[in-house]
Amino acid sequence: MTEEKYPAVQSVGEIDEILGAADWRRAIHDIPYFSEEFLGIIPHSGQRLWLAKSKKSENLLVTGNRWGKSFSEAIKIIHHALFRVRDLEYDCCGKYHIVTASLTLDQARIIFNTVLRILNNDCNIKGLIASMTVTPYPRIILGNGTIIEARSTQRRGEYLLGNDYDYFIYDEVAFDDEAEFVVNEVIKMRLADRKGILDLVSTPNGKNWFYRKMKELSDRPDDAYVQSGDSRENQYISAEYLNMQLKYLSDKRVAQNIMGKFIDSGGEVIPSKYIDSALLPGALSESGVISRKGCQYITGWDLARKKTATVGITIEIENGLCTVVALTRIRKWDWNIIISEIRKQQQLFPGRLVIDATGLGDVVVSQLGDLNPTAVIFTPKTKAELLTNLELHHCLQKIKYHRWELPDEDGRVWSLEDELRSARWDDNNTCDSLMALALALWPLNKPDIPIIGPRVARI
Repeated sequence: MTEEKYPAVQSVGEIDEILGAADWRRAIHDIPYFSEEFLGIIPHSGQRLWLAKSKKSENLLVTGNRWGKSFSEAIKIIHHALFRVRDLEYDCCGKYHIVTASLTLDQARIIFNTVLRILNNDCNIKGLIASMTVTPYPRIILGNGTIIEARSTQRRGEYLLGNDYDYFIYDEVAFDDEAEFVVNEVIKMRLADRKGILDLVSTPNGKNWFYRKMKELSDRPDDAYVQSGDSRENQYISAEYLNMQLKYLSDKRVAQNIMGKFIDSGGEVIPSKYIDSALLPGALSESGVISRKGCQYITGWDLARKKTATVGITIEIENGLCTVVALTRIRKWDWNIIISEIRKQQQLFPGRLVIDATGLGDVVVSQLGDLNPTAVIFTPKTKAELLTNLELHHCLQKIKYHRWELPDEDGRVWSLEDELRSARWDDNNTCDSLMALALALWPLNKPDIPIIGPRVARI
């Protein structure tokens, strides 16, 4: 472990002579003012808005590249560290603990190093740092006892366990595939002791969990704040260079990397705008639905292979609209269990049964002969037809479903929405619910309806 010692912190009297007591009182609640008067930093308009408004229990910032997310978070860290911002009810503990974290320690150190640079060079108050440790991870201790650290969220947040924090910054969340688990199962409980604050900041990376979190927090204005930002708001970077990128980058790259917008990454089986239209409010973990007279039911089953799951989806058809009313997901290999679950779901929702008969699937089909199942063998041609029909139903807005969240292995949560958003034409071999839904919709395929325009590429 290496440690650097810093000069002693100045007395309150000396600081008052520099800034005046009145300035302190205003700075506690006015972070843009704190930035200008205490740190000598003038934020741009977007940063000022973020610094002024992001004071809720959860705050989310999504921007284009070079907007200045890291700089804004560094200013907030110094402000929180100096004033130890927290509810007085939880102010009995002497230490105040701040962490900036990301998937890699190198990424986490970007904000940390910005904090260090400001404290050493830009800050109008000198001598705030009492000591700094470099290994095993970067850590600053201020004279008032505040601890500022940089940590990695790798191994699903394992290195964060056992700690408690007042203020947590999760940087580039959209690029961490385990972000949902890390936030819900690790970070939130690390903030519980102090009623701490969580900032989620990132550039977009397709419409993944970070996108869904943005939508969730947007619906919670009482305890959450959401802001987006365009790179062009930052007058401190080259406008000429940005304008050149606007000229040569594709529209999608401009929207994501400069405008900070969530876009499809390209090649999705179902474009996100169709999933947005198909989603019903709320999440379900079990059907809670019973069959209704006068409604038609079709159930599709995609059978497990290797590391995938067996999934059965039942749709209810009424007035031409299909709604998912039951979803079963099984991560077991015992065919007797799978056959039993198929019979159980068929009993609850009598109707047409469509089963993936690829490989050993024909054995399951033969065991269920009394239910008269339709057998579908997956080939490149049949899969393309199944998925095109699935996309067509979305395009025509004839399919609806809830989010459907179910427990998965290793404490994860599986989500129907997440799987549908992630499925690509060139990568869908593990998308079991995608295929189960496609099988359920297959009997409704009508070749006479004009199909979606062909995908044409030019070389």
